[in-house]
Amino acid sequence: MDYKKAGVDIEAGYKAVSLMKEHVESTMRPEVLSGLGGFSGAFSMKSFMGMEEPTLVSGTDGVGTKLKLAFLLDKHDTVGIDCVAMCVNDIACAGGEPLFFLDYIACGKNYPEKIAQIVSGVANGCRQAGAALIGGETAEMPGFYPKDEYDLAGFSVGVVDKKDLIDGSTLRAGDIIIGMASSGVHSNGFSLIRNVFSMTESTLNRKYESLESDATLGETLLTPTKIYVKALKSVRESGVRIKACSHITGGGFYENIPRMLREHTHARISLDNFRVPPIFQMLARDGNVDEHTMFNTYNMGIGMVIAVELADVEKAVAAIESAGETPYVIGDIIGGEKGITLC
Repeated sequence: MDYKKAGVDIEAGYKAVSLMKEHVESTMRPEVLSGLGGFSGAFSMKSFMGMEEPTLVSGTDGVGTKLKLAFLLDKHDTVGIDCVAMCVNDIACAGGEPLFFLDYIACGKNYPEKIAQIVSGVANGCRQAGAALIGGETAEMPGFYPKDEYDLAGFSVGVVDKKDLIDGSTLRAGDIIIGMASSGVHSNGFSLIRNVFSMTESTLNRKYESLESDATLGETLLTPTKIYVKALKSVRESGVRIKACSHITGGGFYENIPRMLREHTHARISLDNFRVPPIFQMLARDGNVDEHTMFNTYNMGIGMVIAVELADVEKAVAAIESAGETPYVIGDIIGGEKGITLC
């Protein structure tokens, strides 16, 4: 008896590291001091010493049951983008610049080519965010995970000058809420999705007129989460002060938008001011899901929300567009009990 017969192939692990090397190297930043294969990742903070009070911000998350679709469709090169997005968007929400990222892949069996595909997506997400992929772990766990399945999670660290933290403290009535378009479902609510749609290859590989695109249902659902780091940076660099910010993830509008509010401020959202993508309309119709549940579960077409002064709206919209994202002026801040009204 040896480790391989027990289900853990050390040689496969070595091969996976070799195959992912080029993807990891494509994410490097000048501050990275360590190479692939070490026991930890080292990152110099020297270039941030000019800040008045450099403050670290961090985020950690996974992809959730969206991975079940990747298993069914045998497509593994995009879920890594989702993993990065879920972490770095939270960092950017606080005004931070993501610096580096680490991933964790746990699998029933190490198929090196599949692991390399997953990491290629992680590296893609890191490049989009400007973060270095400085480390990670691949754990082969036979008997714990099925042979063809895995879990994927990540952790990221960023930096911001304390005076530039986005914390909602200056938010007031009259401020305007701008939303940035999502790419679709992103990475939340898939437990409900898997109960509404038949999770079979025939269903997922089918094209539907109601989706208004040439993509299959599976391709639509696997569309990676948008990474908003560059858009938020563009707004800041335009001279606009982002007074509050919310990443619309699990819990949708009703949970996430109030998180950016301070006491005695209320968000008023106009549903006529943005486009709800067809996938959400199809999900609501086929699953008989009411509007409140949809907005309490999904991003409904808005993946990131910021609040700015009325005088800064045009400049903020232009900055978001210059970063390649689609902005909508979706509402405003009024006085009242902390919360949200959709109208």
